[in-house]
Amino acid sequence: MSATTVADYEPTDRTVPSRARQRARYDRETVHSILDQAYLCHLGFVRDGAPVVLPTLYGRVGETLYVHGSTGSRPLLAAGKADPGLAVCLTVTHVDGLVLAKSAFHHSMNYRSVVVHGTAYQVTDEEECRIALDALVDQVVPGRSADSRPANAKELAATAVIRLDLNEVSAKVRTGGPNDDAEDLDLPFWSGVVPVAPAYGTPVPAAGLAPGIALPDYITAL
Repeated sequence: MSATTVADYEPTDRTVPSRARQRARYDRETVHSILDQAYLCHLGFVRDGAPVVLPTLYGRVGETLYVHGSTGSRPLLAAGKADPGLAVCLTVTHVDGLVLAKSAFHHSMNYRSVVVHGTAYQVTDEEECRIALDALVDQVVPGRSADSRPANAKELAATAVIRLDLNEVSAKVRTGGPNDDAEDLDLPFWSGVVPVAPAYGTPVPAAGLAPGIALPDYITAL
């Protein structure tokens, strides 16, 4: 079976890395897994001739990513133009370990990342907007959207949502230990991997939370 199957994203000039090509992945299972285990992305675009990168929340629904913001946000205003929309690059990264080698040159990280290139468009359909906002909430805490008041008409009017379809996509993954040179193996320096993982603290109830409201199971599950 070839490396590219029907279920894979098609590699392009922008999604094939110039270095460590063996770490690139184009299958949907890997891409979706990396996206679904995070909620913070970095959205890059060009504004007034200069590059801009914004950290922001996102949500995935099938083959679409949604990003939201104020209706006055410059990138969202630009994406609101019917033609040509807003050219963007969206990235998501997990750091899984610090790779410490015998030499400074071979220090690295174990990571999983996704890069999406494409054109973002503003969502104008109210029902799709509601679906997108629910997805954004659930991306952060799965199950939360069903356990909170949905956006009302005023809030929807103050919120803009853009969509970015998953067409030009790649993942990149590094695992394993340091790639020390053979001549460095006997050097008297520690080498190995320091694992990195997200951690959640004990939930702190809001000051005005009514007595008797228990901590939901979906938060305990975190």
